Amino acid sequence: MPTRERPSDVGEKRASAILRALGDELHEARMRCGLSQAQLARLAGVCQTRVSRLERHVQASASIRDLARLLAVVGLDLSARAYPGSAPVRDAAHRKLLDRFRSRADPALKWRFEVPIPISGDQRAWDAVIEGPRGRIAVEAETKLRDIQALQRRVALKRRDDPSVTGVVLLVAATHANRRVVSDQIEALISDYPVSGRAILAALSHGNLLSESGVVLI
Repeated sequence: MPTRERPSDVGEKRASAILRALGDELHEARMRCGLSQAQLARLAGVCQTRVSRLERHVQASASIRDLARLLAVVGLDLSARAYPGSAPVRDAAHRKLLDRFRSRADPALKWRFEVPIPISGDQRAWDAVIEGPRGRIAVEAETKLRDIQALQRRVALKRRDDPSVTGVVLLVAATHANRRVVSDQIEALISDYPVSGRAILAALSHGNLLSESGVVLI
């Protein structure tokens, strides 16, 4: 079974790797420009010690502002963006939603929470997996719906990488806002989630797992 690091540890490793790579790029560009560390520091308005530590990979952290200034002096542009990665840390409301759903199911069904995708080093996980004698379904829980298309893509990639899952329940908190989003996006959702929430709840209450996916609002 794949092991998972804490999200903060993953972020720390990624930050260190990015800082080392930028230090190498800074050094190479500075040498091409024929600048000393002192000259670069003066032109960028930072201290020479910081330039030296960046290039030697001993600078534990650096501000985006300082990095952008240093790189601009040697003809490089700094660009940064965020993109979907590992599952975010969930709050109490998220766990309560899962608990409400579990209370509607037969106690004989086996539940596991935060189940990693079975790929070594992959930080993604299902919010829950329900196992029964006839299958294994995953649960993706959302307390607040935002981008339905992004959510569908994320779940589709998980299903691709975890073939042991026979179906997915998109579990949604039954707030007014969420009901409106589901209603507005029903045509987009129904292709991936054809089973009604009522049918899913009925099956689970009798200890059965459906092989197809659906949306449950509770």
